[in-house]
Amino acid sequence: MFKSIITVLTLLIIMSGSLLFTNSRAQNPKANYIVLNNTNVRWAFDLRDGKLLSFKDLSNNQDFLVSKIEDASIWELTFTKNSGMLPITINDAQQFEFKQPSKDLIELIWKSFKDPAFKALQVRVTINLNKQGSSFWNIALTGIANTKIEKVIFPRISGIKNMTDEYLVAPNWMGELIKNPRRQLSGPVKKYELYYPGHLSMQFMALYGKSKKGFYAAANDIKSFRKDFAFLYQKDGNLSYQLTQFLPLDNNIDSYTPSYVVEIASFEGDWISAAKKYKVWGSQQYWAKESRLKNGLTPDWLTKTALWVWNRGESQNVLEPATDLKMQLGLPVGVLWHWWHNGSYDDSFPDYIPPREGEKNFVNAIKKAKDNDIQAIVYMNSIKWGNNMPSYYKENATPYTVKEQNGESKSFVYNIFTKKALTYMCMTTPFWKEKYSRIADTVLSKYGVGGIYMDQACLSALCYDPAHGHSIGGGNYWVPNFTQLTKQIREKAKRKEPYILAGEGGGESWLPTLDAFLTLQVSSERYAGISDKYTIPLFQAVYHEYGITFGNYSSLLYPPYDELWPAKYALKKVNEPLDKTFNQQFLMEQARSFVWGMQPAIANYHSSLKTERKVEIDYLLSLSRLRNKALKYLLYGSFARPPQIVIPQKEIAISKLSIYAGQDEKVTTFKKSYPMIYSGSWKSTDGCLAITLASIQEQPYTCKFNLLASDYGMKNTGKIYLLNEKERIKIGNYKRGKINVDIHLASMGLAIIEVIPDRIK
Repeated sequence: MFKSIITVLTLLIIMSGSLLFTNSRAQNPKANYIVLNNTNVRWAFDLRDGKLLSFKDLSNNQDFLVSKIEDASIWELTFTKNSGMLPITINDAQQFEFKQPSKDLIELIWKSFKDPAFKALQVRVTINLNKQGSSFWNIALTGIANTKIEKVIFPRISGIKNMTDEYLVAPNWMGELIKNPRRQLSGPVKKYELYYPGHLSMQFMALYGKSKKGFYAAANDIKSFRKDFAFLYQKDGNLSYQLTQFLPLDNNIDSYTPSYVVEIASFEGDWISAAKKYKVWGSQQYWAKESRLKNGLTPDWLTKTALWVWNRGESQNVLEPATDLKMQLGLPVGVLWHWWHNGSYDDSFPDYIPPREGEKNFVNAIKKAKDNDIQAIVYMNSIKWGNNMPSYYKENATPYTVKEQNGESKSFVYNIFTKKALTYMCMTTPFWKEKYSRIADTVLSKYGVGGIYMDQACLSALCYDPAHGHSIGGGNYWVPNFTQLTKQIREKAKRKEPYILAGEGGGESWLPTLDAFLTLQVSSERYAGISDKYTIPLFQAVYHEYGITFGNYSSLLYPPYDELWPAKYALKKVNEPLDKTFNQQFLMEQARSFVWGMQPAIANYHSSLKTERKVEIDYLLSLSRLRNKALKYLLYGSFARPPQIVIPQKEIAISKLSIYAGQDEKVTTFKKSYPMIYSGSWKSTDGCLAITLASIQEQPYTCKFNLLASDYGMKNTGKIYLLNEKERIKIGNYKRGKINVDIHLASMGLAIIEVIPDRIK
């Protein structure tokens, strides 16, 4: 009898591509898996329950997964019970079936769950392949009313093999490359997770090693729904990837289907290859098409800014040093101005006005700076209110704060000296948008500043306050309401003189609303120390021509101390020069900014540095002048793969010290080996190529490299030029598509190699 049933089931597979199993786990030993494949890739799932068995790239017969996967459930639902958060997985379904209309499309369906509370629940997963071998995953839940499901982990790809000498690619704001992620995740923290929209500036991650192909995961979401990307370390030493989706807490919702699909694919190459793959999709979305830079909406003064100065305090400590630097540079200077405000930093927001030095002095200083071609943007945190401030209670701010699930306001203590907290304000509330935009109107229209630096702009939060009118918890309410906030600011402050709105970090969702992004990871060592996490220009690799990135923590001085903080904690060496052993760290940060296509900056500049650290300041000025000659590449150009150059390495001293970092730590000095030469490649809109080179060593160096014109979409013949601070000279021609460069780079030399295809002037 059992044999006849198996025969009938097998016939059903052949005739209709559909099969149903209960948890009796009856199976046909000759056909115990479901295959989804084309000429490039093959996926296999267990015929009995739909668990993942295999993911193989057929071009080189590379299987990404181990033969025995520890947790092969491709989804997990998390719901709330009195005892806490509990999971539901494939193991809890008593019935499984699948449909396969074609070899590159399957539907996997689970129902009849063990828990009576989920008797109506049905989970349906759809996976399809494109011709290139990418798989696109979607999930649909029905029967979820009153189940209190909060999170959907989908997809989860477990059992990822070690690819040897691995690197994890993560768009943590600007971007980071994590060496040997398994070793890092095998410690106490077993998960590397970033949330979007927020610290995850783009919706992808990738893992690669010595294996020919790497693992790539992305979400194709154009509505900025909250989600978490993560890699996890499993007990057996393998990795798993998962994407967590957040459902609104609404018992009346009976179904859930995300409006986007998740892409899982193999790719060949490194982090640049992964960025290039993502850019194919990302550059076609509204945030790229509507970006302020691409549409000419950024003010001219911003695009012409050659150098930024990040100083703190009253105007004599901010604008006067900037004026000194501008006189030396001979080009427009921008100022990022912290501690201009009335209250102390990181605990008194948003009580910014009146300025510390008084309105009259402040306005006069701003006007004088503008007359000297210096524009200043002032600090205003975009989402925080100090809950110790009288204004917090006088204006009854609590109803408009971000709420945790327990109903408490979400707060965080940043200030290690005062220990006072800042509370998150919910971006959806008209109250907060009106409050912030009204202050912004004052500083823009009355004080005449060049713009506002909206700190923590490229972040979002889950809010569980039902009184705010947004979906409770999960949803996509944050970014549209930030867009509305910037719209209100621009509608209120309708002055003739253009100004900018800038934000922290980076994020594709904010490209249509912000003019510039402060990308401080160029100086990550100053606040995070050294590790196997390396900063990379990942955001620039995808979106350089769509958004201006600027800034760093690069300083030659001990950090300042806010005069409004408790005097007993003040450092003895405030604003004194750092030891000269850290000079090369400064040069490294400046070289990174230059070759990565950013507007350069210096933090904590004082006029005395032009003599006390003349070599370093001259390097910064030369770099800024050279960049200014190549804006068609370094401002408007797109990222391209840098040439392969044999580069010397050297151990240098690293200082981990900023206004907070290192202040309560015993060890703030490290040593690590870094490249002495930095390079980048940038393609202009007219088809030319620029190779940026920056040396931070005292010894001259000969740079040799070879390129193929076809790799950069250029004609097979053309000319090669050398551009430096003083001149542009022709150094040769190229033909038959082979570009050969051999140049002498002077001590701490800076150069741009221009490759101009024929018929382009």
